[in-house]
Amino acid sequence: MDPVSVGLLVALAGGAGGELGRQVWTGLGALVRRPFRRDGGGQVPAVSSGEAELVGLAAEPGDEGRAQALSTALAVRAAVDEDFRTRLGAWQEQARLVRTGDGAVTNTVSGGTQNGPVLQGRDFTNLNFTTPSPPRANSGSSDDGAASSTR
Repeated sequence: MDPVSVGLLVALAGGAGGELGRQVWTGLGALVRRPFRRDGGGQVPAVSSGEAELVGLAAEPGDEGRAQALSTALAVRAAVDEDFRTRLGAWQEQARLVRTGDGAVTNTVSGGTQNGPVLQGRDFTNLNFTTPSPPRANSGSSDDGAASSTR
């Protein structure tokens, strides 16, 4: 199972994704509060349920360190609790539907004249541009062979 993305956790804790994001975040809270079930029965392992890390990230939603701690706690718990692993996988499928801004783009054009197309956006494929050469800088001399006359 892939670990839960730190960026996704930060975004969800910060309220990204609107109503769906809120539901996914609430679902994660319900998931980590479920009792442990150790694979093969037996004693509950001495690993975090993820609840303390979830509460910590909820208190400081922009803290990537807290998000990393939660991601790690989820991965460790999934390794020792088959039921949790299955439910976490289902949660991750639901979380993929949330738009978190992980691929957000900020476009800036500055620093003079751009000669040719300036394309701003995200995820472009199969584009071809044919443009003329940029204008030559005028060096102030007329040694390019062009005749100039003043009358």
